[in-house]
Amino acid sequence: MSFKITILGSSGAVPAYGRYTSSQLVEIQNRHFLVDCGEGAQMQLMKLQANFHRIDHIFISHLHGDHFLGLMGLIFTMHLQKRTNELHIYSHRGLDEIITTTFRYTRSVPNFNIVFHRLEKDAREVIFEDEVLTVETIPLKHRIRCSGFLFKEKIKPRRIDKTRLPEGLPLLQVANLKKGDDITDAEGNILYKNADLTFDPRPSRSYAYCSDTAYNESMIDQIRDVDMLYHEATFEEEEAQKAAETFHSTARQAATIALKANAKGLLLGHFSARYKDLTPILKEAHATFENAHLAVEGDVFTLSD
Repeated sequence: MSFKITILGSSGAVPAYGRYTSSQLVEIQNRHFLVDCGEGAQMQLMKLQANFHRIDHIFISHLHGDHFLGLMGLIFTMHLQKRTNELHIYSHRGLDEIITTTFRYTRSVPNFNIVFHRLEKDAREVIFEDEVLTVETIPLKHRIRCSGFLFKEKIKPRRIDKTRLPEGLPLLQVANLKKGDDITDAEGNILYKNADLTFDPRPSRSYAYCSDTAYNESMIDQIRDVDMLYHEATFEEEEAQKAAETFHSTARQAATIALKANAKGLLLGHFSARYKDLTPILKEAHATFENAHLAVEGDVFTLSD
C-alpha cells in the first residue's frame, strides 16, 4: 500500500536556481493530496506526469504567496480540461475570497464545485478523515496564521495466513478475521481463533508537513515518533538572528525538532535564494540528526510498511 511524498517545489519566497516555491504531492493508499501550491506547481505535476485530476484535496499552510500563487492556474487548467469532481481546499481565512474574486473579475464559472474548509488559528484539529487515514493541523509559529499538516494512517486490517485458512470459509467471515474477530458458530462457540489464521497488521505510517515556522517546540508532542518530518530549513545557523526575525528556522533547528520528536526521517526544504549550493544546509542538519535529506524538485520519498 503506497505512501509517497513527491517534491514539486523547495524554494522559499521566490524561485531560484531551478527550484520552485513550496508544493508537494502526497499519495497514500491511492488517495492524492496536494500540500501547498506555489508558483509553477502545475508545471511540475505535468513534468512528472502526475494526473492532477486525481487530487481532490488541497491543503494550503498559509497565505504567503510562495505557498498558494500556483493555485489559480491549476484550478483554471482543471476547469479547461472539464473536471467534474469536487475540489476541497483547506486554508486559513481569505483564500476563498481571493479565488471567488478572481472568478468574478474573469467572468468564469468552474465546471466543478469548490468546497472551502477554513482552518482555525492556533488550533489542532482533524480536517480530513476517511476509513484509511486522518489529516490534522499542526499550529506553527509564523508572521501570519500558519498550519502544518499531519497525515496518519489508521490501524490496518489484520493479514490473512492463506496457508492456514480453512477451505470454503465465507467471505464475510474472512472480512471478520481481518477486523480481528474469531470465527464462531451460531451459538457463539469459537471455531477458529483469529490469532491462528492471521498475522499482525502492517505498521501504520505518518508524515508531518511543517512549512514556514520559527523554532517551535510546542509541536513536538503532536508529531512525536512520526515516520517522516518535513521541516523548513530556510537558513544556516549563522543566520539564526535573521531566522528569528522572519519567523523561519535554521537547518540545525529543524534537525533539533526531528531529534526531540524522535522522528524516523527528516526532509529539509524552503531554502533561501541566498543558497545556490545546499550542501552546507544538509551538512548542518546531519550534525544533529543523521537521517536528514534535502527535499528537492522531483525527489520521491516512499515510506515502507
